[in-house]
Amino acid sequence: MQRIDTLIHAHWIIPVNPQRDVLVDHSLAIKDGIIEAILPTDQAKAQYQADDTVELGESALIPGFINTHGHAAMALFRGMGDDLELMTWLNDHIWPAEGAWVGDEFVADGTELAIAEMLRSGTTTFADNYFFPAAAAEVTERAGVRAQFSFSVIDFPTNWAKTADEHIDLGMELVKRYKGHSHIKMMFGPHAPYTVSDEPMIRIRDLAKEHDLMIQMHVHETQTEVDGEIEKRGGRPIRRLKDLGLLGPQFQAVHMTALNEEDIQDIAQTGTHVVHCPESNLKLASGFCPVDQLQKLGVNVALGTDGAASNNDLDMMGEMRTAAILAKAVGQRATALPAMEALAMATLNGARAMGWEQEIGSLEVGKRADITAVRLDDLESQPLYDPVSHLVYASTRDQVSDVWVDGKRLLKQRQLTTLDRDAIIAKAKQWQARITNTQ
Repeated sequence: MQRIDTLIHAHWIIPVNPQRDVLVDHSLAIKDGIIEAILPTDQAKAQYQADDTVELGESALIPGFINTHGHAAMALFRGMGDDLELMTWLNDHIWPAEGAWVGDEFVADGTELAIAEMLRSGTTTFADNYFFPAAAAEVTERAGVRAQFSFSVIDFPTNWAKTADEHIDLGMELVKRYKGHSHIKMMFGPHAPYTVSDEPMIRIRDLAKEHDLMIQMHVHETQTEVDGEIEKRGGRPIRRLKDLGLLGPQFQAVHMTALNEEDIQDIAQTGTHVVHCPESNLKLASGFCPVDQLQKLGVNVALGTDGAASNNDLDMMGEMRTAAILAKAVGQRATALPAMEALAMATLNGARAMGWEQEIGSLEVGKRADITAVRLDDLESQPLYDPVSHLVYASTRDQVSDVWVDGKRLLKQRQLTTLDRDAIIAKAKQWQARITNTQ
């Protein structure tokens, strides 16, 4: 028998592979953090001897969720300034709170809270667009998850840097520090077209090409943003980004509401990735991303939660369900974004947007063992005709039982193995008290 590290038996394995298989009574073998094999359970038991054998019964194994856009540390602002328009929310609540509180300690504690929530929701990789990314990266390394950090670039002063150039310079130091890291990628995060002028945009474009870096940016988040750019510059934000040479396979455009046909063609023709954040867009009344139109033209659409301050959770299962249902209403087509493709949006499409699709995003031999297990054995999952349908339309994050990253079990029967749940809750309550006492 072949010796391996871990052998996981489950009733279903949904690998999100090109064939869109749904495998019944299969097992997954892990060696040195890599998926060694996926095969029928009776064959696996005869072929492998594992240091750790996990019997999951009526569960589904899926790729770990990839949350392709968020602001992790903003978990500490969860529930602050709810039920407001985007610019009122930013100008009157979030930006003043950030000015008062955001620093290394805030970012470290908020990111730890966010990672714990994401792990318990089945997320193994997340994209973060925020200040003080070094503090967030250190927490991420300790937790054992994967992350893409888009260091913020903005024209006006922040607690992290005073000018756009200083934001870029600080970020480039981190690019050098984390170059070649297996779990952490650094990239550019210019905030939005209305907060970043042409000169830093051009510098970002040139540095991204020189160092082979991705760029993530809030684009067309609201109709108001688009109208403001037309009034100020005489053109639409997406066309400005195209003319500046920013759009392309290295660019992740987040939100993407208020699109016309010209915008959609620009995105499709340049190979730009779109990151859809349906629940945040709905809560802030920002508008609708035309997912069905984009996908018909071959655009890669990934999924993100946005920050917990505007969602107000980091639950990719809920986000996946909202995305699937909303796509049908916006596209006026019940067949838009079927369940399997919604699952792909929450996994493989995110990996593709991040440039990590050769390593993660699907359960395939040779890829990293980033895996989420979802229980489908309780009353709420009965009867079960199609496990993929249940995952998207009927299941909740409370059914996530186990999570592995690189074959290491970071969530075991709902218990975190690398993070201290009680300490995280205590720190969150301390921040709540500090912030509340100064309001």
